[in-house]
Amino acid sequence: MRICSLLPSATEIVFSLGLGDQLVGVTHECDYPPEATRLPAVTRSALEHADSSSREIHNHVTASLHGGSSIYYLDQELLQKLDPDILLTQELCQVCAVSYGEVRKAVRLLPGERQVVSLEPTGLKGILQSIEQVGQLTGTPERAAEVVHRLKRRIDQVATTARWAQQRPRVFALEWLDPPFSGGHWVPEMVRLAGGREGLGREGHPSAQISWPDVAAYDPEVIVLMPCGFNLAQSIEALSRVALSEVWKGLAAVRSGQVYVVDGSAYFNRPGPRIVDGLEILAEIIHPELFPRRKPQQAWQRLTPA
Repeated sequence: MRICSLLPSATEIVFSLGLGDQLVGVTHECDYPPEATRLPAVTRSALEHADSSSREIHNHVTASLHGGSSIYYLDQELLQKLDPDILLTQELCQVCAVSYGEVRKAVRLLPGERQVVSLEPTGLKGILQSIEQVGQLTGTPERAAEVVHRLKRRIDQVATTARWAQQRPRVFALEWLDPPFSGGHWVPEMVRLAGGREGLGREGHPSAQISWPDVAAYDPEVIVLMPCGFNLAQSIEALSRVALSEVWKGLAAVRSGQVYVVDGSAYFNRPGPRIVDGLEILAEIIHPELFPRRKPQQAWQRLTPA
């Protein structure tokens, strides 16, 4: 079996099932586990934004998508050399990976039959089902069941402990800095299970642009910055380049020093096994009285008030 993963989350799922030796190709963004970085990358970004601000990246992506252009390149020649039997992809978000249409087009140029499987989770249950789906597809349903059982147990432990919380603070999960986007899909669910209230994002729905007046009206007591595709250091650097609205200083979370930055790329943006680590991180942030910190310093950090 020869597997090509066109999603960082799918790459993590494949490795979690012990199938790393059958993975022949990944994306340029697949950086976990470290072994994934040694595999051929069949994609690259069409946008160069290493030195761009959050607003510039947003504008570039929006212009490309509105113009009908993909923001990723798929290496057809390399894909043909790798000769995968199974390709794991998604249709959920054009910003997160090569479009499903591009993948189908590329596969049609390959000789023989190939399986193209689209993983479409919009919540924690769907993420666990994706693991089971890959397990069935690869003939490892027992391994998948074991992985899912362990993850479910951790989810239940967080949810059960969080029920002891005496209050559920208003939480704002900020998935993009400029313009501001609320956390979407599984993120509001994670906030709820961790003992908070996410009034600006909708469970099971995509991340959405939001206005600062709306944020002010909600007046979050805890803010968690998790820019999509950024690790902790990149998020902090991006924040330093954003001219935040005057509304920011008046928010309850900012006044009380309850603003946090997390490694969004590792623990929040990718619907794979490490999303449960993200749930545990949120629990540590929202209810430290119930969840003593166990996650490493590079996972999350409290911002020092200016």
